[in-house]
Amino acid sequence: MGSIFFLAIGVAVATALIASVAIHFATSNSGLSPQEQNCQLIANEGYKIHATYPDSHPDDLPTDDFNRLMHLDELWITECVNVLPSESIFSIVNNVERDFSYGE
Repeated sequence: MGSIFFLAIGVAVATALIASVAIHFATSNSGLSPQEQNCQLIANEGYKIHATYPDSHPDDLPTDDFNRLMHLDELWITECVNVLPSESIFSIVNNVERDFSYGE
């Protein structure tokens, strides 16, 4: 009788642990909401353009890059700065991907 009781407890604990791990993986989406993920992509793209031309003034950029940068800036303001709390904005800015080669 005691061994059945311990077996039942063991199965219950194992089931709870497996369920906990499954829920963790199902809900861990890098900790960002879909809006924050979109803003992270916008910030990454904008940073790549700024880093490609580090000493240039925006007016000195090639037309395509200038237009892309202006579009990204508009998206950043309307979809991120005006919508998300400041903590989210600072987190996104601090997590910009900086590991890429110039000329990509």
